[in-house]
Amino acid sequence: MLKSGEVRVNGDVAKNAAMQVHENNIITIDGQQLTARGSRYFILHKVVDSICSNVDEVYPSVLNFLDVDKAFDLHIAGRLDADTTGLVLITDDGRWSHNVISPKKECPKTYRVWLRNEITDEKLPELIEQFTQGLQLQGEDGLTRPASLVRVEEDDLIDDESYRSEVLLTITEGKYHQVKRMFAAVGNRVVGLHREQIGNIVLGDLAPGEWRELTMDEIALFAS
Repeated sequence: MLKSGEVRVNGDVAKNAAMQVHENNIITIDGQQLTARGSRYFILHKVVDSICSNVDEVYPSVLNFLDVDKAFDLHIAGRLDADTTGLVLITDDGRWSHNVISPKKECPKTYRVWLRNEITDEKLPELIEQFTQGLQLQGEDGLTRPASLVRVEEDDLIDDESYRSEVLLTITEGKYHQVKRMFAAVGNRVVGLHREQIGNIVLGDLAPGEWRELTMDEIALFAS
């Protein structure tokens, strides 16, 4: 169609497929005006043994859960490990996702963390201070940024022998395996990890494997 001159941009014949166009351009094919599809924004509750990738590997991509047209044209804004569950944001708006994941934006992300070793009343204040001051991660220069740690009280714990303590951790960066490495640095081990919140977007009661479109208010939180 380009070669035959059927495509016009603002009335001018366009024959170069690499030509940059914008949403306010008038683009026609054989006289019929096209309507640009707007950017898409989704929230998904990631399940265990799925990956934040645009291709299926050992585990399936989380994009398989989205029942939308051309789901694999989207990308994940803020990845999670295969064994981590919880909130994932998915979009095709690169500027928007940059505002989510860029270290310069310092977007807070809150995780529910289950730990192998108990955090006692005596150790809790020291641990909170360590996370506030920053931790030296093995193999990484510099300290982590200040992080907020809140222990989930024993009365609220689920009876499960696989872990001894549960905490809510809020960080503003996303280093490789960061949460797991932070707790390793203080002599503990993460046995379960679940992301509950990114900025002011909350997973809420979205069931595992379910997704929905973000609201306009949620989209605006990371608009440039």
